[in-house]
Amino acid sequence: MSADTDPGPLSGYKVVELGVWIAAPAAAGVLADWGADVVKIEPPTGDPQRHFHAALGIEAPRSPFFELDNRGKRSAALDLKTGDDRSLLDDLLADADVFVTNLRPQALDALGLDPAKIRARWPRLIYARITGFGAEGPDRDRASYDVGAFWSRSGLADRMTVRDQAPPILPPAVGDHLTAMNLVAGISAALADRERTGVGRLVETSLLRTGLYAGASDLSIQLLNGKMRSQPPRTKFGAPLQNCYPTSDGRWFWLLCLESDRHWPNLVRAMGSPTWADDDRFANAARRFEHRRELIAHFDEIFTTKTLDEWCAIFDAEGVWFAPVNTLGDVANDPQAHAAHAFVEIPECDARSALTSPASPVDFDGQAPAPRAACPDIGEHTDEIRRAGASREDS
Repeated sequence: MSADTDPGPLSGYKVVELGVWIAAPAAAGVLADWGADVVKIEPPTGDPQRHFHAALGIEAPRSPFFELDNRGKRSAALDLKTGDDRSLLDDLLADADVFVTNLRPQALDALGLDPAKIRARWPRLIYARITGFGAEGPDRDRASYDVGAFWSRSGLADRMTVRDQAPPILPPAVGDHLTAMNLVAGISAALADRERTGVGRLVETSLLRTGLYAGASDLSIQLLNGKMRSQPPRTKFGAPLQNCYPTSDGRWFWLLCLESDRHWPNLVRAMGSPTWADDDRFANAARRFEHRRELIAHFDEIFTTKTLDEWCAIFDAEGVWFAPVNTLGDVANDPQAHAAHAFVEIPECDARSALTSPASPVDFDGQAPAPRAACPDIGEHTDEIRRAGASREDS
């Protein structure tokens, strides 16, 4: 079955999304990519993510951020503080399979949408939510974006900070999208469990927990030893064969020689430095660690004698493991990224032309799920959904 005709593994499932910005909409967006019917509930002014560029004072004809995470959905613009619109939401939840939200707990409580009340009314419903810091504890209602909970508070930013330098800036939505995929995994497990039990589950994750798990290797050392070294600068890094290096054309690459003793002969041969194979300073991984500063300096001197393309050819010929440090322009034109189904086309819609967009990161039967519809306008499907609700009441 081709990507054009495959309805997707979640075809027939209904999802109601009450989400803003990125994390929950991204999770529901993946479910839509996989074939679910996703109804996005927005306030009459729309999800604030729609207006991201305007909030920065930037005029843009469209928002690829928003279209990425909201393609293939239907939009209903509702004021949930009014009785009629709240009743319509209840109608939607009554026959939905999954409810996805990232509103803060206090906001959900105020709307009567807390998990206990919703699950008591509709026990088959899977209630899936993302919070910044978790559903319990003193900071359960603290506002957070991924740069706050996932990046900063989790310790990731500190671990990525080179000693005596400012913490690096997180690219947009990295933590949001990782957290979204965690929620999608939990929803998938809950749907499978419901097949056995007939009962839904509460599925929760948070930006903080995702950040902690992403940095769990270092965190596990901290928990064992009570301390963890700060990141040294590149020129003092403890593993020279797992470091990044510049080339003569201003590009960079990463050596991936994690099994240092195994990869050392190939690397020495590729670099044209056969005498290093018998140099006592570099005889094994422990000695290379001891002399890491001078070894990195040697590497820098040699690697800046050729271009990145030249080194790529040499490394491939000699069996050296590496990866180029790609720009986004490189990624967009990378034949391997295209072969790996990394991009999809969001269909045309009214005045909006088709848009190439990153695919969600799971294929089925060798194909990336294609978006089935464009990103909806604010409330584009409100009337359609109201009519469907009225039909259900009459039947």
